[in-house]
Parts: sequence; structure tokens; C-alpha cells
Amino acid sequence: QVQLVESGGGLVQAGGSLRLSCAASGRTFSDYTMGWFRQAPGKEREFVAAIRWSGDRTYYADSVKGRFTISRENAKNTVYLQMNSLKPEDTAVYYCAADRFLEFTFKSPDAYDYWGQGTQVTVSS
Repeated sequence: QVQLVESGGGLVQAGGSLRLSCAASGRTFSDYTMGWFRQAPGKEREFVAAIRWSGDRTYYADSVKGRFTISRENAKNTVYLQMNSLKPEDTAVYYCAADRFLEFTFKSPDAYDYWGQGTQVTVSS
């Protein structure tokens, strides 16, 4: 089992920044591809970013490319999502997800075995 706990959400004005953190426990963190997803009210959960278990590759949704950065710190069992130039349409609950040695299907929520409880991000205009 892997336990994931997100933090760092909050209310920010458009153009501002937030950094989300996801702390993992339970298994060897460096074996897990980590993803960030978000879900706005009335919408499906959508892929935001992922970082390969090896840390050598990152992937982003087109809507956040150039504004968001995913990173991981294996010594702290933590993955981060730095969000800059935030827009009102970024408002959602953000979820951290993990799957062991996940490749290729990292954009699909169904590919991940473990999920955090989510953290709310609200961007005001």
C-alpha cells in the first residue's frame, strides 16, 4: 500500500503562484511514477502532469505546459507541482496519484493504483 497526502492548495489571484506537495509513504517511492490530476465541479478528472519513476522524464497537459512544473525529491518521498501564472480555469481539486513503474499510460486516471484525498485550488479573477 502507498499512502499519499497532498498539501499546499488555497485561494490565489489570477497570475499568482502556488506549490502543491504530495508526501508518500508505505513503499519504495523511487519505484513509482507520480501524477497530478485535477477535477473541477461537474467535470471529469483530467491529467495535469506526471514524472517518471526514474525522474528523467516529465509530461504535461497542453493547458499547463510552460506554467506548471512537476518535480520529485526521493529523499523526502515527495512530489511537487509548482504552478505559476494561474488562471481561473485552473480552479479545481488537485489529486496526487502513484503507480509502480508506470509507463506510457500516465495520462489515464485508470492507470494509477493509489490516490491522495485531494487539495482545493481556487484562482480568483
